[in-house]
Amino acid sequence: MDKIANLISSLKNATMAGKSSVETGLFKQGKEILEVFKSKGLIKGLKVFKDEESGFKGMHIDLVDLNGAVRKLETVRLSKPGRRVYSDFKKLLKVKNGLGVLVVSTSRGMMGGEEARKKKLGGELICKAHFI
Repeated sequence: MDKIANLISSLKNATMAGKSSVETGLFKQGKEILEVFKSKGLIKGLKVFKDEESGFKGMHIDLVDLNGAVRKLETVRLSKPGRRVYSDFKKLLKVKNGLGVLVVSTSRGMMGGEEARKKKLGGELICKAHFI
């Protein structure tokens, strides 16, 4: 089971359905990806919660809205369990001429493509996202 792909499809499906928020299970890589999205303005908020009765730990994600309508978010998983994709910092691609974000897993944690380029760090290309 690919948790990152599930997270990405949950975000995409929620924006396409016009939902203002979505909840998903908590896992370390997912939280780091969403923190990169939040820093780039692709999501509005991120809250971690724990259900006391069931012990379920999850994340509540607030999506960006524009004049009351949720902005549609296009997300694509690049590196998959069966085919890992790596890149050095010189070849990190820009998403929609800098309007989107590329999430890279480096030796210093998850970060956006621009930040990885500035720090001269390459790594595994996790996903890319931009508004439609």
